[in-house]
Amino acid sequence: MKWRDWDINLKVRLIGEGLFNVLFWMYFPFMAIYFSEHFGQEMAGMLLVLSQVLGVVIGLFGGYCADHFGRKRMMVFSAIGQTVCFAFFAFANSPWLVSPWLTFISFSWLGLFGQLYWPASSAMIADVVPEQHRASVFAVFYTSINVTVVIGPLLGAIFFFNERFLFLVICTAVSAGLIWALQHWIHETAPQAVRETHQEEKPNWMNHLIDQLSDYRVIFTDHIFLLYILAGVLVAQTFMQLDMLIAVYTTNKVPLQTLLSFGNWQVEITGRNLFSVMVSMNGLCVALLTVIVTKWMTKFREGNVFMGSSFCYGIAMILMGSTRNIWLLLFGIVLFSWAELMTVGVQDSFIAKLAPKHLRAQYFAASGLRFSLGRTIAPIAIPMTVWFGYSWTFVILGTIAFLGMISYGVMFSMYDRRKLTVSGQSNSL
Repeated sequence: MKWRDWDINLKVRLIGEGLFNVLFWMYFPFMAIYFSEHFGQEMAGMLLVLSQVLGVVIGLFGGYCADHFGRKRMMVFSAIGQTVCFAFFAFANSPWLVSPWLTFISFSWLGLFGQLYWPASSAMIADVVPEQHRASVFAVFYTSINVTVVIGPLLGAIFFFNERFLFLVICTAVSAGLIWALQHWIHETAPQAVRETHQEEKPNWMNHLIDQLSDYRVIFTDHIFLLYILAGVLVAQTFMQLDMLIAVYTTNKVPLQTLLSFGNWQVEITGRNLFSVMVSMNGLCVALLTVIVTKWMTKFREGNVFMGSSFCYGIAMILMGSTRNIWLLLFGIVLFSWAELMTVGVQDSFIAKLAPKHLRAQYFAASGLRFSLGRTIAPIAIPMTVWFGYSWTFVILGTIAFLGMISYGVMFSMYDRRKLTVSGQSNSL
């Protein structure tokens, strides 16, 4: 699908969200380090868990609202909330006030508004892109995100620690610009009949809650989808650690080492700088290879792709936890990135195939439980390093990824049987 064939919504969002994501990745990877320094590792882990608990419910509610009130409305509302949160985030790190607690609150609410934004955003892509092109378009958006992952952490290592207030003021201004772009340049894509019905009924909040619970009851009786979420939560315990456990491990445990040496000329790197390089390398791999690998992966059975990805995540975690050598850690992050690349475009395309049109955003929101529940549990890995040590923590996380691989195998066996059953019923008719 060529650029000129893209809907205007996709073009505006790709550019606007790309700029926003550059700023996002300038602070997000460093928050675990920030909270560990101010609150200690155990408290930081517990606070990060707490900040994600509400996100689980909020994400589901965001999917319901996107289906029933419109994609655009929810995206604009979320952008407004993020702008306000950035303003408080900046104030908490200003010349007039330095408050780690207000920083934590602002950071947490930023995540909540992000949970409201994401289901509407993903459903909008599925609304305007034909099924045969969805995997490639999702891959382009994912590539855009990871281009920003390359740039963001490198800039963030400078500006987040040295010019934090100015940086957060710029984040606030860019968020405000995104509100204007969404409001003036994109159009609504939710099914017209659904939006008109709810505009006519105008039910109260209790009716909305009952409708939401009814819709999600239908989704959560889909056993294949439930297994998909469970497997995703298990595997998320590995890839969520890039900006949590891996950040703390490289910062605290990897000593100053020589990266390159030519005669008397040497390039040395600290653990903190190594982490920035690892995040950027992950983003670079995904940015350069997402579209290519997605096209390749669509040729394979989906179950094999998801299981292979889980296996690579597990091996990468065990490898990184067993060494402090810079080059082995960089090899580990390349393997980690390959695991990510395998499922980038395939996962959203698979959800779109499972979801009925009138519940599309809610399926995407429910699928987000893989990340929101995973992100809720993942910070426990930080205090686990105090309880079990770094090496055993990495081994435990790798083993959990292998359990996710097994869950995917069971889920796709059920999915293949369902397709055979539906195909047989169609042929009989």
